[in-house]
Amino acid sequence: MDKILDIDNIDLKIISLLNEDAKTPYTEIAKKVFVSSGTVHVRMKKLEDMGIVKSATLNIDFSKLGYDISAFLGIYLEKSSLYDNVIEKLKSITEVVSAYYTTGNYSIFAKIICRDTNHLRLVLDKIQKVDGIDRTETLIVLEESINRPIQFFDKEK
Repeated sequence: MDKILDIDNIDLKIISLLNEDAKTPYTEIAKKVFVSSGTVHVRMKKLEDMGIVKSATLNIDFSKLGYDISAFLGIYLEKSSLYDNVIEKLKSITEVVSAYYTTGNYSIFAKIICRDTNHLRLVLDKIQKVDGIDRTETLIVLEESINRPIQFFDKEK
């Protein structure tokens, strides 16, 4: 499948605006992009059908909900062939919020969110017991300095 899909600058502007705030009404998007709200709706349906837009998400401050620890976990597998089994087990651990199959030192790089260091220890124990995981390295986040959506530019540039 081609990496470059049939989208234009209007599509990219719509995506950029919604990427900044997914709750923005289509009427407001339409005014900023100089099209009708119906056009925005049709374009969004097209982007969803193409698989470009998968869902709309919330940006949550987990610390205000009592989750004060974010950490990244480098996971070493016993064998790379165990990746699928390990990922399935990690999916069942709710504190694992994202996981990536990577090159480099780790086979899997995951982000976990916990209430405190005791909760983190319990989650790490649960993860380290997963069959196929050889060992892990934990990196606790001290501060999230950048968290932003990608900025799309005109395709002609």
